[in-house]
Amino acid sequence: MIRRLLTGVLPAAVAVVALLPAAADAAPAASAPRAAVPAVAAHEPPSLLPAPAHRTHHVSRRATHRRSNHPVGVVTTRHASLNVRSGPGTGYRTIGVRHPGRWLALQCRTHGSRVRGTHLWYRLAHGRGYVSARYVAVIRGSVPWC
Repeated sequence: MIRRLLTGVLPAAVAVVALLPAAADAAPAASAPRAAVPAVAAHEPPSLLPAPAHRTHHVSRRATHRRSNHPVGVVTTRHASLNVRSGPGTGYRTIGVRHPGRWLALQCRTHGSRVRGTHLWYRLAHGRGYVSARYVAVIRGSVPWC
């Protein structure tokens, strides 16, 4: 019974309600004149959200944050992105990537699986994963051990 209501009666009721305003506009107005409705531009749909009080411009994320005390490194891969892993080794799953030239805030260093001759891995600040030290050059500060 509910299925019949949802498939038969409900769409018919929606169609009738959708046609009612059009039918009311088409009928001649015998009673008092109706108030004028403001026109909306055809290319701009009306918004259901309140109008903003004023426009704001985009503020750079770097400009709003204080400088971090974390050591900083830069991704040194040439063309490929650097994998960010959930732990210090290639056996851990990849949880993200960092592109060549990207600056990284480093929290600490630890030993992990061997990558091109080094067992050293950096933990990214704010718990965002681990990257191999083979592909990161520290450019500011010294990275403490975890």
